[in-house]
Parts: sequence; C-alpha cells; structure tokens
Amino acid sequence: MRRTLSHEQKREKEDIARAYRLNNQTENVPWTVRNALLKGNWASKISFLIMGFGNLIYGQVIKGFLWLLTQALYIYFMITSGLENLSLFGSLGWLEQQEVWNPEKAIYEYQAGHNSVLILLWGVITICITVAFIFIWRSSVRSSYKAEFIKNEGFEPASFSSDVKSLFNHRIQGLLLSLPVLGTLTFSVLPLIFMISMAFTSYSRETNSLVLFDWTGFDNFSRVLQLNNAIGKTFWPVVGWTIIWAVFATALNFIFGLLLAMMINRKRTRLKSVWRVSFAATIAVPQFVSLLVIRQMLAANGPINLFLIAQNVIKDPIPFWTDPTLAKIMVIVINLWVGIPYTILQVTGILQNFPEEFREAARIDGASEAQTFRHITLPYILQIMGPFLITQFTGNVNNFNVIYLLTGGGPARFGSTAGYTDLLVTWLYKLTVDNQFYNIGSVIGIFTFIVLSVVALTLYRFTSASKREGGK
Repeated sequence: MRRTLSHEQKREKEDIARAYRLNNQTENVPWTVRNALLKGNWASKISFLIMGFGNLIYGQVIKGFLWLLTQALYIYFMITSGLENLSLFGSLGWLEQQEVWNPEKAIYEYQAGHNSVLILLWGVITICITVAFIFIWRSSVRSSYKAEFIKNEGFEPASFSSDVKSLFNHRIQGLLLSLPVLGTLTFSVLPLIFMISMAFTSYSRETNSLVLFDWTGFDNFSRVLQLNNAIGKTFWPVVGWTIIWAVFATALNFIFGLLLAMMINRKRTRLKSVWRVSFAATIAVPQFVSLLVIRQMLAANGPINLFLIAQNVIKDPIPFWTDPTLAKIMVIVINLWVGIPYTILQVTGILQNFPEEFREAARIDGASEAQTFRHITLPYILQIMGPFLITQFTGNVNNFNVIYLLTGGGPARFGSTAGYTDLLVTWLYKLTVDNQFYNIGSVIGIFTFIVLSVVALTLYRFTSASKREGGK
C-alpha cells in the first residue's frame, strides 16, 4: 500500500532538496568580484565601497562589523602615515639635517632631516599592507555576494558561530596554516622585498649616501656584470671560485662518504658501530670550535709548521693560508672532514634498507661486485639521495662558516674587497658589514638567489623524485 505524505513531511522534504541544491550551487558558483559587480544587487555593489555592508544587511552582523573595522583601520593608517610614506617613497627623501638657531637658548640646534632607509622601509611596509588589504577587500566583496545569493534562495546565511566552527572542522587547514604563513610573510618575504629594493638605490658608503640616497635603476646591476670597474672585475672571479668550491665540496663529500660507508657496511668489517661512532663524533663538535682549532694548527707559527721545522722536514713555514692556490685546496680538504660524516650516515641508512633480492638476482646472473655496484647499488643510492645532493650543493654555495672561520676569505686580493677564497656569501658579508656597500651587496644577494634557484630546479628535474611527482 502506497504511503501518503503529510503536508509537513512534503514541506520538510522540499526544504531538504532545496538545501541540497543550494549546497551544490554554492560550491559551483564562482564568488568573484566580477560576478558580484555584474550580478549582485545594490547591497553587494555598496560593499565595493563599504566593506561588510552586504553582510550587515543580510544578518551577518559580526562578520560585517569585522570587515568594516578592517577598512577603518586601513583608512586610519593611510591618513596618519601611509600616504606620507608613499609620497616620499618615490624620491626617498631630500631634506638634510640642518643647523637652526634657537634664540631662546641662544644656541644652534640640529633639526633632523629625512632618513632614506626609514622611508624605504616604511614605503615597502605600506605597499605590502595595501596589497594585503586588496586581498581582504576582495574577500569581503565575495562574502557579501555569497550572503545575498543564499538569502535569495530562502535560507539564512551562516552565522558567525557557524563560521568559527567550520574553521575547526572542514577548514582547519586554513586555520593551522594562517600563523605560519603570516610569520613567513612578516619575517621572510617583507625583509626580502626590502633587501631587493636596496639594489636599485645608491645606498652605499662609496658615494657617501648612508643617510640620504636616490633610486638608480639598474645601474648597480650593470656595475656588477661589467668588467670595466673594480666591482665587476671582482664579481666574476668570485663566481668562478664559488662554483668550483660547491662542485668539489659536494662531489668529494659524496664520493668519499659513499666509499667509507660501503667499507664499514661490508660483512668482513669488524666493529662497525665503533667506526660509525668515530666518524659521527665530528658532528657533535661545533664547527665554530673545530674550524678555529684547525686554523691555528695550520697557521705560519702553528703547531704543524713548528713541528715540521723542528724535524728538519721544511725550512720555511708552509703558507697554508697565505698562498691562494694552497688555501683553496686546504678549505676543500678540511670541508671533507666536516661533511663526510653526514654522507656516511645517509648512505648507511640506505644500504641497511637495500633490497637483498637485487643483489641475489645480480649474483645469479653472474655479475661481479663491481658490476653490481655500478648498475644496481649506485643508481639506487643516487635515486634516493638526489634531492639531498641538490640541497648540499646549494648549502655549499652559501657555506659561510667553513670559509670565513678558516681563511676569512683570504689571502687578500690587491685592490679588491674580496679575497682569493671568498665565496659570494662571504663577499656579500664584507661588502655590507665591513665596507657598507649595501646596494652592491643586495645585487650580489639577488644574483645568488637567482643562480641557486635555476640550478636547483634544473637539477631537480633530472632526479627520480621529480619524475615520480610528475607521474612519469
């Protein structure tokens, strides 16, 4: 017998079906500013000028008030300081410190002028705040348009408590990522933009422009790239040595670390744990301490030279740190002592989890140990360690500690701000901290970032990890 639904049941069923259709519509309708402008009613259009107006009209009072409060705070900031920051940003200031006569005190007083560094900083901050406000404004317009759409379908827009609950349910990922993203933007992206901006100014002690400086466009970039000036003549040798250092430091650490790890993991090797602990012990000693000790040991009047002279092995001290070629060789060799233990630990973990059936299959096919290593073991290790080697290469390009603590970038190069063993990162440190060439230092930082990004992404495309992500 067919069951007849009551009027209330039919209405409830229709409401459920309508709510289901509305849910599908709200998921498919693009809540864009364009649609709000073309399809929205008067409340949505007013929301373009008064943030949260549509939310207030359609009952979302707290949300609308928060949008409106955000707009009020931005307007207050722009009136009190933002507009002034932007007006000075184009010129970076012009008013110098002045000596003004004070008739009441009968003395001259100094009246502070403009500070281009602060103008640049606050200009960048104001621009970033404005960009963030634009994104918030777009969200408010979309929110008002969504409230209008839901209201027109006969439902009530979500309350503020419902929105808060959704943040702890299906939108929990946005809540958890909000603080890390905000911290990254504040403490990483904003300083990076500020640093990049310096590259386009004359902010340098070279031109006596440490308080007031101007925009210079791409002049600093051309100075660095051209060979007709001291900076350009220094840049290219430093780049060449940085690449040589990074390649040798990465390759030799991997090769020797791989060989030592395989020797330790052989079945015939005894006391494996002792060997691993011996190499890993170097990791426990802070690099700052160990590198300074090695620097003193290899000094002209250090223990090693004094011992060799006392044993009549040499007559004059070996110039470990004063000969350019020998100094470069020494930093590469000493870096092996620093980096090999990390490679040993990495390779040991891989070898201990290496599928034994691969070796058994190769042994059954008559392959020698050398052939097994070349065609099976080594490709397997490289497949896993590919991203690690790329990271190690980029880390060696920026390896400040080893170079600066051993040689300080020396030996000095005549007529240059960089020594023979200076990397881009140590030269950048000298340019900014020692010489106050902040504009050129920013250019060097930008070039280093670009080169590392291109090299790292290019190498990563050839790794198996990239191919797995691409579904190849």
